[in-house]
Amino acid sequence: DLDPADVAAFRGLRQEQGFGPLIAHAPYTINPCAARAETLEFARMTMADDLRRLEQIGGCYYNFHPGSHVGQGVGAAVEKIAETLNLVMRPEQQTVVLLETMAGKGSEVGGRFEELRAILDRVQAQDRIGVCLDTCHVSDGGYDIAGDLDGVLTEFDQVIGLSRLKALHLNDSMNPVGARKDRHQKLGQGYLGLDCFRRIVNHPALRPLPKVLETPNELPGYAAEIRLLREMEEAS
Repeated sequence: DLDPADVAAFRGLRQEQGFGPLIAHAPYTINPCAARAETLEFARMTMADDLRRLEQIGGCYYNFHPGSHVGQGVGAAVEKIAETLNLVMRPEQQTVVLLETMAGKGSEVGGRFEELRAILDRVQAQDRIGVCLDTCHVSDGGYDIAGDLDGVLTEFDQVIGLSRLKALHLNDSMNPVGARKDRHQKLGQGYLGLDCFRRIVNHPALRPLPKVLETPNELPGYAAEIRLLREMEEAS
């Protein structure tokens, strides 16, 4: 159960420290388009509970993986994901839910911008739904952000709309563009390279957005990457 005193203490700390938007990540174990009824129900129960808790904090994003169709086909999965969102999102909710761009491995949904757009179009709460772009996933999914960042963002804008892009996951990739593997790497140690991240943090459309590291690091490694990204930004 939530502890109101703990919630109040956090709210105070956030105001004191000037935190940016908080991005919660749904569990990786849920599948919002599962074929099995009990698996789908678990996903919906979990997401509804997460969103209820986030409302106590306020001003949050809730990021989730759209799921895997496991043989149902993308069309059926899109319908189920949208149905899941329409069931768990409340009319009074302030939390903005973010679909994450995926690498497209196996039967994963969300590896193409068109699949995310199809889900977005079916969500009732249009003012509280957006997208989080994961750099490793997008590259593995076949979008060459290292070689043509502007081209990828232009395509994103044409298919989804840049106004829907609310956050970024910054991860290098262990695999080349189009590999559909989803193996994150430390910044500058994979196929994307440091120049890619320098362009991202200084791109006018991306610079204002909150950015989350999901690289294979411990706390000292994250601190070093945050310093690196800030140095890149300051040098622009």
